[in-house]
Amino acid sequence: MTDLDLRLVRYFTTVASHLHYGRAAAELRIAQPSLSRQISQLEAQVGARLLDRTRQGTRLTEAGEAFLPRAHALLRAAEQATAAARAAAQPTRITVGYTAGLIVTPAVQNLRHRHPGAEVHTLHLEWNEAREALSDQRVDAVITRLPLDPDGLHVTALYDEPKLLLVRLGHRLAGKESVTLEDIEGEPIPRFPNRDFDAYWRIDPRPDGRPAPDGPLAESIEDKLEYIAAGQAVAIVPAALHAAGLRGDLTTIPLHGVEPGKVVVATRAADHNPLVAAFRASAQDCLARNGKVTNARDA
Repeated sequence: MTDLDLRLVRYFTTVASHLHYGRAAAELRIAQPSLSRQISQLEAQVGARLLDRTRQGTRLTEAGEAFLPRAHALLRAAEQATAAARAAAQPTRITVGYTAGLIVTPAVQNLRHRHPGAEVHTLHLEWNEAREALSDQRVDAVITRLPLDPDGLHVTALYDEPKLLLVRLGHRLAGKESVTLEDIEGEPIPRFPNRDFDAYWRIDPRPDGRPAPDGPLAESIEDKLEYIAAGQAVAIVPAALHAAGLRGDLTTIPLHGVEPGKVVVATRAADHNPLVAAFRASAQDCLARNGKVTNARDA
């Protein structure tokens, strides 16, 4: 019987989805050399080479092609087994995730007040980790922003969040009361590795059907800020970034004529933990602007 490390299996599926070690390492938030060692360790456990790295890039071997769908099934089965065990155990703990610039304190405090015997933990997540953190059971609920793939999730919108234009001090638009997409028609905007985030935050295509101007690839928020500070790009950002404070060499301008962003609470659709339902209600009570939930939907 072969004992497989599920963490290594998840690493393999991530590399297989990108066919690029660098992009996979960025998504997994680990160093590329470490990822290569982990894949080699998995191949040793499996007893076959799963990936080939050539000058043309990374490709699945025949063994890797055969292993990939079973790897996905294995990860799904592990997720379902964990969820079933937690539900059967009548859980008394919950971990709430949140992404950059979003405050969950009122909803968490309200949940603790209503359920004094429960263990309520919080966990900060990177901007693109919300869905993955729910899938691998690191969190039971998350406060994050759209876009978010709703497949298998229960997603409820909480409030709208204005979008701002982020530029360096000294930029030709810095200091203006507001700007529109027409004002930045030729300005490069950093690209994201994640296609959904890329289209959403670059507003690509634009309302008139034209593509958004291309820009440098940014695999982290820090990279994006550096490009902007260097005068190589501007960016469309959520208003909370301004509220949380910026680098001293950057400034924001209200961006008019675009749809606002949406802040949501998301949980696993099949999670029957009563604390999860209680937190969703708490988020709607405490975080939704003016006590109203906007454009709520179950996915």
